[in-house]
Amino acid sequence: MKKYDYILLGTGQVTGTLLARLIPSGAKIAVIEAAQVGGSCVNFGCTPTKTMVAAARALHLAKQGDFYGFKAEGININYGRMRERMNEIRNGGRDGLKAWMEGAENVNLIFGRGSFSGPKTIMVNGKELTAETIFINTGTHHWVPPIPGLKDLPYLDSAGLLDLESIPEELIILGGGYIGLEFAQVYNRLGSKVKVVQRNEQIMPREDRDIAISVQEKLQSEGVEFYLSTDTLSAQGQGDRLSLNLKQADQEFEISGSHILVATGRRPNSADIGLEKAGINVNERGYIITEGNCETSQAGVYALGDVNGKGAFTHTSVNDAEIVLNHIFDSAHRSTADRIPIYALFTDPPLGRVGMSEKEALASGKKVLRATREMSRISRAKEMGEIHGFAKLLVDAETDLILGAAIHGVGGDEIINMFAAIMHSGIACKNYREVVLVHPTVSELMPWVLDGLEPIN
Repeated sequence: MKKYDYILLGTGQVTGTLLARLIPSGAKIAVIEAAQVGGSCVNFGCTPTKTMVAAARALHLAKQGDFYGFKAEGININYGRMRERMNEIRNGGRDGLKAWMEGAENVNLIFGRGSFSGPKTIMVNGKELTAETIFINTGTHHWVPPIPGLKDLPYLDSAGLLDLESIPEELIILGGGYIGLEFAQVYNRLGSKVKVVQRNEQIMPREDRDIAISVQEKLQSEGVEFYLSTDTLSAQGQGDRLSLNLKQADQEFEISGSHILVATGRRPNSADIGLEKAGINVNERGYIITEGNCETSQAGVYALGDVNGKGAFTHTSVNDAEIVLNHIFDSAHRSTADRIPIYALFTDPPLGRVGMSEKEALASGKKVLRATREMSRISRAKEMGEIHGFAKLLVDAETDLILGAAIHGVGGDEIINMFAAIMHSGIACKNYREVVLVHPTVSELMPWVLDGLEPIN
């Protein structure tokens, strides 16, 4: 049995943050990876998808020449070059992380499927490793709903869609969540005929209805079709045609396309890593149960990133790692329970969200004030010709503190970070209103939005 100081199981976005602190300490470290270095973010998540979002946006803007006062002729899509650029960026990220680990004298990078053989032991490639401190960073996998016939078809997940060497002619997307919507807009802009099938009555069911409607209206204006409150009864294929049998209200009908993307959610990679042998508990959905410092039911074993179910984003994974390092080295008391939720949907325009949604704020029992402003009323958005969407701020009437913010509009994914800083710092709205911000920008109007605060409960 080979002994290490630390073992990392998986190489998602937690890895870089942990190793930046562990490598200089001189500790003996083993890193185990069953697939590709970098996890979902680098290989088929954030990095490649946002590269494609940028390409589709550039193409979309080029086609708006008449609006801006110029003529762009002879625009041709070079999908091969788009994918080449995407691969250059994601391969660079993956290869850079791999080279860093392999170049560190105190890191042993092992490719193989690791699983616990005991509380502090992991078996990989027929060899047993042990360490007093183990980090589980195994991420999640895409979930396929039990639709009759679906598993018999050559359906795609996000990785498979990005691996296609040609643009789908007709793309059916099962799922109206964040992943499905980003792909819907990208491939619609690239020329696919896109249809989105969603069981719920609105896309992004966890979002407020006004936000969901705003996103849907933008995508519909570009040609994306939506089937809401729609159940998928079965799937079948014949030749190069794939079909879904759907039910909406009391009507059954069929839609078909050249490709089907399954974007119905993800599940934790926890079932086959021997957690029961290590005495590590999971919840009913398979996520590893952790304390606020990410420690599992087995002392000295930590679960970070998507597998603990406390974020499912790269930024929350990195924050998990910072919390764990503070706990191990600095005796700090940071906790995932103190984290303010923040994320973005990277459609165009993007949606940035932080804190409570409106329905969450109302359910909290607080006295809630709400203010909104349409992007069409913001000068910078008008100057850029990007006036779709709106900003919504929620404020606690008793404390004058921001409870949540949603920005669906140009720059929303960047502007939302300002509100995260304000909320984390506990800055009252009256003080935020006094801050001088750069003109002309979209963010400079955010303090002025507060002038429209009105009670909603």
